[in-house]
Amino acid sequence: MPLPKSVTVCECWARDGLQSIPKVIPTNEKIEMINRIIDSGVQKLEVTSFSHPKLLPQFADCVEVMKGIKRVDNVSYVVLMPNEKGFDRFEKCLDEGYGADEIILMISSSVAHNQVNFRMTHEEAKPRHAAIMKRAHALGVKVIGCPGTVYGCPISGDVPMEKVIDITRFYIEEGAETIMLGDTTGAANPILVRERIGELLSLFPDAKFIAHFHDTRGNGIVNSFVALELGLTYVDTSLGAIGGQPSTGANMYQFGFTGNTCSEDLICLLEECGVSTGIDIKAMIENGKRGEEIIGQSLRANVIRSGPVNHMPRDYSPVVEITEKTSAKAAASVS
Repeated sequence: MPLPKSVTVCECWARDGLQSIPKVIPTNEKIEMINRIIDSGVQKLEVTSFSHPKLLPQFADCVEVMKGIKRVDNVSYVVLMPNEKGFDRFEKCLDEGYGADEIILMISSSVAHNQVNFRMTHEEAKPRHAAIMKRAHALGVKVIGCPGTVYGCPISGDVPMEKVIDITRFYIEEGAETIMLGDTTGAANPILVRERIGELLSLFPDAKFIAHFHDTRGNGIVNSFVALELGLTYVDTSLGAIGGQPSTGANMYQFGFTGNTCSEDLICLLEECGVSTGIDIKAMIENGKRGEEIIGQSLRANVIRSGPVNHMPRDYSPVVEITEKTSAKAAASVS
C-alpha cells in the first residue's frame, strides 16, 4: 500500500521517554532538549506529565518546564494528564500563559493493566476522563484519547479486541480529536497491527489515529511503517528509543528494552522512502547525541553512529590504480 506523502512525528523524549529513566534529569537540561527538538523542525512534542510528583519524581518540575520552554506558533505542545488534580495544576498554567495545546488521557484496554497503573476499573475511569475532557474543551485544549495495551498486556496476556473498541469508542464519543493506539510494552507485530488498525479504521473511518509503538522486542519501526501504509499520518517516537513502562509505584512488570520507536532511525527511514517529516535529520542526530550525554549512557539509535545513507560519497580515498605489476604479483600469489 502507498505511504503517505508526509507524516506528523510527535517527539516523546521529554515525557514518555523520560518516565522510566531512573536518573532525574535537571530542569534546565529538559528545557534545553525540548528547545533543541523544536529547533530541529518537530511540530508536535510531548513536554511533560502532570502526574503526582511522588509517583513520578521525574516530572515534579512540570510547571517549571512549562514556564521555561520556548514557544513557536506552529508547534503543538502536549502533556500527559493523569487526573483532575493534575488538570487543576495545568489549568493554572493556562491561566498564566504557559499551557499546552493538547493533553493525553489514557485508559488501558486491559482491565488488569488499568488497575495496576491507575488503580481504577474502566467503569471508574470513564466518567473521570469525560469530566477532564469537558474542562479541556471549554478551555480550547485538544484531547488525545489513548487506549493503552492495544496489542497485548504484560499482566493478563492477549487483550480482547472488544475492549480496545470500547475504549476507542468512549474517547471518540466524548470528543477526543485524536486517538493514540498505545502499544504499551511492545507486544505488537505487523500482522496484528494490520488486523487491529484495519478493524478500527472500518468502525471509525473519520477518526484520526496515532501510531504509538514501543520497541521492547525490536519491532517499533516495522510496526510504525505498517501503520503508515494503512493510511495513518501521525506517529510517536522518542530520541534514542527511550521510554516505556509508566512509573506508578507498582512493581515492574516489563523488563528489558522498554523504549518507544527510535526517532532518529524512523525519521531517517521515512525521508529515505520519500515521506516528508519536515524534520532536519542531522539536527535530530545531534539531539540524540546530546540526549545520551544528559542521560549518561549510550542509547539505541543506529543512525547517530552510521549517519543517513550517503548517496554521493565524497570522503573516501580514491581506489588505488592497479598497475600491470601489481596485477601480475596478485596473479602469481593466486597460482
